Amino acid sequence: MKAITIWQPWASLIMIGAKPNEFRPASFLDRRSYRNGPEIGERIVIQAGARAVRPAEIEDLLRRIDAEANGTASEEEHTCLVLDEARELLLKVRAAHKYRLLPLGMALGSAVLGTPIRSCDLFRINVADSDRGQFNWAWPLSDIRHYEPPFPVTGSQGFFEIAEEDAR
Repeated sequence: MKAITIWQPWASLIMIGAKPNEFRPASFLDRRSYRNGPEIGERIVIQAGARAVRPAEIEDLLRRIDAEANGTASEEEHTCLVLDEARELLLKVRAAHKYRLLPLGMALGSAVLGTPIRSCDLFRINVADSDRGQFNWAWPLSDIRHYEPPFPVTGSQGFFEIAEEDAR
């Protein structure tokens, strides 16, 4: 089964349904960028990378979520998150000792990949005028399934394989 590494808190936000899209510079259908990429409708494993959560990233996300909820967010501050669910998880992360709450280096679950969407179409902006230009594609994720418990997996760049029996 194909898997992809996603840094925390993003991986956990996907798993709780608060992050419905994964943003990447290319479509997973672009075989030059993702030689062994999945097909539309394929289930993939979401692996939380081993990189520690960065407190500044959590604080910036909370600030942006509050701005978006209050209607004061600029185009560049929109998160594409489900605000209430994301805020709830991020506040728990903030309250944890040294922001250490979320699992690292673990397969958290799986999701089905939908048809990639150009981020400029999703956000209705000119990507050339946006720092989102580096994340040109939104990969819709649906039918989230959790692994209970999550299990250790060494990640990799791009897509990598996990034995089907390991992916449960």
